[in-house]
Amino acid sequence: MIAAKKICIALMVLASANTAFAETPVSLVSGYAAEAAKAAPGFTPSAKRGQSFFIKEWSVSQKMPNCTVCHGKNLKIDGKHVITDKRIDPLAPAANPERFTSTAKVEKWFKRNCKEVVGRECTAAEKADFIQFVIQGEQS
Repeated sequence: MIAAKKICIALMVLASANTAFAETPVSLVSGYAAEAAKAAPGFTPSAKRGQSFFIKEWSVSQKMPNCTVCHGKNLKIDGKHVITDKRIDPLAPAANPERFTSTAKVEKWFKRNCKEVVGRECTAAEKADFIQFVIQGEQS
């Protein structure tokens, strides 16, 4: 009986620890903003810059000139990759609660998408601005 109680308590502690350290879109913006501030003291994330980044014609790829080609302009609905035809889950966390909750996943997709669309890896400032835009864009 005592061993079962100890196991139960240990599981509750582990469950609460995972919740306490869960990543959120806001925490990711904060992390990228802190990183960006090292290069540009006083950096503050901007949804307006994030939106400009999202719609900018990068001219790296004719098939993928900007983010909206695959993700669409409505952040709350599915997108579709223009080359592979694969469905892309909505960018808005309100429509896709898994979006922007894992640094590893966010880094994977920024690295891949930035290279394909922008022609280089995105900066921490661009990532902070982009996620800030997605967070604020879903409120409009």
